[in-house]
Amino acid sequence: MQFRKDINGLRAIAVIAVVLFHFNASWMPGGFAGVDVFFVISGFLMTGIIFRGIEQENFSILKFYVARANRIIPALAVLCLVLLVFGWFYLTPLDYRALGKHAGSSMGFLSNIIYWRESGYFDAASHEKWLLHTWSLSAEWQFYIIYPLVLVAMRKFMSLKAMKATVLVGTVLGFIFCVVATYKWPNPAYYLLPTRAWEMMIGGVAYLYPLKLVENKKKVFESFGLALIILSCIFITKENLWPGYLALIPVLGAFLLIQAQRSDSIVTGNIVVQSLGKWSYSIYLWHWPLVVFIYYFELNEQFVYFGIILSVILGFVSNRYIESIKFKNNFNGIFTYTKCYPLYMVIFVGLFGSITFISRGFEWHYNNEVILASNEAVNKNPYKCMEEEKFPCYIGNANNIKAIIVGDSHADALTTSLSSAFDLEKSGIIALTKSSCPFILGIKSTKHGAECLEENERRLKILKEKYINTPVFWVARSSAYIKGQSNPDRIKDIRDTKPSIYFSEHIYEELNKDLLNEIDYSLKLTLNEINDNRDVYLVLPTPEMRVNVPKKISRSLLLGHGVDTIGVDKSLYIDRNKEMLDIFNKLPNEISNVTLLDPTIYLCDNNTCYGDYDGRPIYYDGDHMSEFGNKLLTPMFLSVVK
Repeated sequence: MQFRKDINGLRAIAVIAVVLFHFNASWMPGGFAGVDVFFVISGFLMTGIIFRGIEQENFSILKFYVARANRIIPALAVLCLVLLVFGWFYLTPLDYRALGKHAGSSMGFLSNIIYWRESGYFDAASHEKWLLHTWSLSAEWQFYIIYPLVLVAMRKFMSLKAMKATVLVGTVLGFIFCVVATYKWPNPAYYLLPTRAWEMMIGGVAYLYPLKLVENKKKVFESFGLALIILSCIFITKENLWPGYLALIPVLGAFLLIQAQRSDSIVTGNIVVQSLGKWSYSIYLWHWPLVVFIYYFELNEQFVYFGIILSVILGFVSNRYIESIKFKNNFNGIFTYTKCYPLYMVIFVGLFGSITFISRGFEWHYNNEVILASNEAVNKNPYKCMEEEKFPCYIGNANNIKAIIVGDSHADALTTSLSSAFDLEKSGIIALTKSSCPFILGIKSTKHGAECLEENERRLKILKEKYINTPVFWVARSSAYIKGQSNPDRIKDIRDTKPSIYFSEHIYEELNKDLLNEIDYSLKLTLNEINDNRDVYLVLPTPEMRVNVPKKISRSLLLGHGVDTIGVDKSLYIDRNKEMLDIFNKLPNEISNVTLLDPTIYLCDNNTCYGDYDGRPIYYDGDHMSEFGNKLLTPMFLSVVK
């Protein structure tokens, strides 16, 4: 295919959008749509290669794979190798172990599946994943593997015309599936190929059904396409479900720009844009680790500008000295493919990453203080009630249940603290816990969709039918459900007697009053449902440190900075939870047998709430109590158990 300056310029537009979004989302709130533009470009180019080969009856799937490997793997392998060497010196054991896992999955082009299983793309934890951006390369590579196999198989019993029509129909069906899946399963929909394939296939449609346009119409198509991409980058935000139907905006924009075929455009054809387009793959590879570096080491805002400049410089260097290497592409026999050198890069870097993961980040090369602080990050509920989705989760003697703890991940984090108040050989407790699902009838989260509604009905049933008189300990990260601060793109739906209300952090003030009324109503309804002949203990919110405590301490020790006490002003805790505290404080007077338990008595003094005890983390992140921290709250439960 003849070099297309317009497509090269479109690459530049896409990478600019992604880079600006990642370094500062406020500059380009929807810049993540640049990845969708990349997918369209990739689909156009791959469809062209495959169909030309099929039409000329000389297409080789193996040669296609080798060409893709030569293009993608070398620069990616160098990036992963550099990060693994860097991590040896500057990452804590758990972070280095995670990097090894991610490097191995990136080289195996499975990282999109790994990241889907770990957390959402826009979650705060994602800013500590050095290779998060490789999810898109994995999705692309999976497409490269499947797409030519399907097309070659179709050619066995289809005409070229029928094949083209099938690609078109498949694109439409893929888009419909994407819209449905994004609504029902937002996190996997973001990362996985089935909801992204249509974006690459629509690029194929652009190749298979090119439009013959006069020059004036070309300009109109280009302008309209560019406007769609810019609008999506400015007005779409990470709070929108993605990809979904909104992804059609930037995807259609890229489609129109490709159809315009303007080789002399001042927008896509100027020397700056052409250079950025040429370096775009390497810029994309290197920019995200620089974003993580700034976040990880808590550098100030000025480094953002330095990071952007360095991304371009490293992109140029990588393109000039790595991407430009001409690896052998044409092999005569099946065994000669063993001379495909990028394959050895995959094996070497993949093994390096895998061994890093298996060896727990080569834990032996750290001192004991760093290891102890770092390991507190995995010092979680040993009963694995929430992790293994046990329902109900019995702890201790199941024949003599003395208490039930119910709620979200904050309840799960306090399970050991409650259980330690009993002799588990004689007595037992039950945990009914699920992440992001507080026990408030009617709560629904985008993380689990309708699962929270169903989960609470299951909880209610077991409380009312089997354990009628057993004391209940209600725990939740209640401030998160008011202000959405734990995950800004999370949406809650409160139902019952009033219309559904959706909210997120940036519209909090507008819906605050209605939302509080709904929370108040639903919480009272929940407590009244379970309050017959039993004591109910509402545990007030656990103080949140706003930093990952184990990682903060272990990094300081690793870099030789010593350990400063970690804490937040108690006034900040009160302000953050004010609305829910107001609701909680009224409940004992309004509903019988309800008692409040205050963890701040044990975790705070008059001025400060602490994240460590004598230099050891009491949280396994920034807001969930670790097993060590649990010991501090055992007296709170002992004060009320019978």
